[in-house]
Amino acid sequence: MYFAMIKISNSVSLQENEIEWQFIRSSGAGGQHINKVSTAAQIIFDIKASSLPDFYKQALLKKADHRITKSGKVIIKCQQSRSQDFNRQTALAQFIELIASVAITQKRRIATKPTKGSQRRRVDAKKQKGATKALRRSKSDY
Repeated sequence: MYFAMIKISNSVSLQENEIEWQFIRSSGAGGQHINKVSTAAQIIFDIKASSLPDFYKQALLKKADHRITKSGKVIIKCQQSRSQDFNRQTALAQFIELIASVAITQKRRIATKPTKGSQRRRVDAKKQKGATKALRRSKSDY
């Protein structure tokens, strides 16, 4: 049996059978249509049992995201549209974006010292605030 590949990046792709799809009824307003048609798409993906490289697995499990459960499953629900196909495409796009986001490394911050001018301006602003508050405090005896 042949399964389509889901491309995450140039070097990483997943087989479609690793993703479990569920189509459920959408919540919220919508009248009778919402009560009888399962248009919301839900993706369930087990990180630990997947064919992702170890780097991706570790980074996903460390990531603080409400869509990743403690047991290591990614659950993405999409119910934006009344169309099941559109919700499926949107959920898949969100899933690919989530997986690809762990491959982006943050730029290393280089600590810098504040300039003399900025230090002087900061102290002058503090002195001005203090002077304003001192004027508020002083009450003369009339």
